[in-house]
Amino acid sequence: MKPITDYQSYRCYMQEFYEERKRTDSFTWREYARLAGFSSPTYLKLVCEGKSSLSEAGIGKVADAMGLKGFDYVYFRYLVQFNQAKDDESRKKAFGAMQEVAKSKKIRVLDGDAYAYFESWKNPVLRELVTMMPGATPEAMAAMCWQPVSADEVCASLDLMVKLGLLQKKGRNVYVQTDKALVGNSDAIPMAVRTMHREMAALAQKSIDAFDVNDRNIMGVTMSVDREAYEQIVEELLSCRRKIASIANASRKPDQVYRLNLQLFPLTKKI
Repeated sequence: MKPITDYQSYRCYMQEFYEERKRTDSFTWREYARLAGFSSPTYLKLVCEGKSSLSEAGIGKVADAMGLKGFDYVYFRYLVQFNQAKDDESRKKAFGAMQEVAKSKKIRVLDGDAYAYFESWKNPVLRELVTMMPGATPEAMAAMCWQPVSADEVCASLDLMVKLGLLQKKGRNVYVQTDKALVGNSDAIPMAVRTMHREMAALAQKSIDAFDVNDRNIMGVTMSVDREAYEQIVEELLSCRRKIASIANASRKPDQVYRLNLQLFPLTKKI
């Protein structure tokens, strides 16, 4: 089997353990359940199919049945907590624990770096800012951000983006953007993106009072729609975003970083 850090789902890990054992001997779901101390012969099959979940006590039983020890045992426990978390705060805490325990063994967590990029608003802002300030020190870049950012945070962000291939270092404090698109496959990435959306939404709220009306544009419309109209509006927003990105890319001498939030959300329940 692959290292446990290559798995994004504990259910997948359990399923592949079962299939590996079944390939080498006459292993059954009943035997699997018996090894873990469960009376129901189909319980672990239901867990692997996503029709049931593991309790805290059950996590240890299953880990023991699969022969997990030390690092693998601890990582499996956090992976279960991550997959079964009911909210982003709990999921973020479990994923952070997964990263920390893996880091202690110098093991890379799948999509861990991509998660780190999406988790903070600072990274996309600095990725844009650094190309407009070739040769600028981290202190100078930090001073250009409206929101508090330290020089150490600037350095950490730039190092991360170089590692991810989103920036290429050309000289002392000189970087260029690459065309690489950052994608992630695990459940951690949507969670990190939601964190960034929350941060950006909070910054948008602050901008109402922080900037003159000539330097920011905030508008909205409250409307009643059906599902068909909603889908059409979403398509228009996607088309609009692509057009705006094209306009921004055509800027000859960009001198400031802006953020555009496109927000469409329900204000009532369905009637």
